[in-house]
Amino acid sequence: MNAKECFVGADQLPEQVHLIEDEERGFSGTTIIHSTALGPAAGGCRLWHYDSPAELTADAFRLARTMSYKNALAGLPFGGGVTVLQRPQRDFDRAALFALVGDHVERLDGAYLTLPDVGSDAHDMAVLRTRTRHVAGQAAAPGRIASNPALWTARGVLESIRAAVAVRMGRRSLDGLVVAVQGAGNVGAELCRLLAAEDATILVADMDVSRARAVAAETGARVFPAAAILEADCDVFAPCALGGVLNRNSIARLRARVVAGAANNQLASADDAALLHARDILYAPDLVANAGGMIHLATDHLKEGRSQTEARLRAIPERLRAIFAEAQLRGTGTHAVAEDMARAVISAAQPKRLLMQAA
Repeated sequence: MNAKECFVGADQLPEQVHLIEDEERGFSGTTIIHSTALGPAAGGCRLWHYDSPAELTADAFRLARTMSYKNALAGLPFGGGVTVLQRPQRDFDRAALFALVGDHVERLDGAYLTLPDVGSDAHDMAVLRTRTRHVAGQAAAPGRIASNPALWTARGVLESIRAAVAVRMGRRSLDGLVVAVQGAGNVGAELCRLLAAEDATILVADMDVSRARAVAAETGARVFPAAAILEADCDVFAPCALGGVLNRNSIARLRARVVAGAANNQLASADDAALLHARDILYAPDLVANAGGMIHLATDHLKEGRSQTEARLRAIPERLRAIFAEAQLRGTGTHAVAEDMARAVISAAQPKRLLMQAA
């Protein structure tokens, strides 16, 4: 997949593409700034192994666009962007890698704000902060919102599940609801804890069985084989691992009535949203459902305080209900509605931004 193929049907191609390279140390990656219509581009710094530079670039382009849409729908004063790094296949100097990224971000002069993503954490952000102020997600400090982004992401997903099952199943309580959680990492584990507090019945799976077992021991969840979690007899399927899990083959195997999870880019392609709709599976678009962590980091960075974070978090189910209602009116899937809403927000901001630049 090339860059333009990633953006078929998008509102625009990215505004900026920047390479990150240090041949001597074997470091490589890219920063994609998709849109700055709403403010500086904001998005994660992902460290992952890709089989080819083309695969890395394709993932970066798609993630950057996702962040534009997510930030727009969350009502945040940020555009969308991402940094994606190739994880070296040998031992490497982690601090040197993130120092390199910090210098790179600083050269972008505020056009991009980076934050933790898959493969990076608050310690890496602390290294970045020694090189640039354009970073969120540092370690806890006096005056900062307590807790980590994973908890806020999980809280947003929990409220998304609540909104979706109310529409699809007419349920107001999660007591006894069967939820299959794919992924027992930071967010998946937090989601299981929140579901346990709601007396939901939890099935959990992870490629690392020990992680799934640890979560199960804490929450009373039942460990499910990772290869079979898609076929679990459940009410809700919650993908909380990597993206692209919903495709033609996997959707045919789903037994859930609702999909609501924390993974980014859960759909392998736009066509897969239509497949979910055809099977009458209500999809809570990840553009909205998993925005809690971004909301937490952005609000913290803006020093707006916990009350503003809570207010934006409460808006997640409200926005989903609007998306569900519009999708029902159109007779279409929810993903297309969410993208249309995000594009409308971004498009409305473009004239104001151009006038400001002209002035």
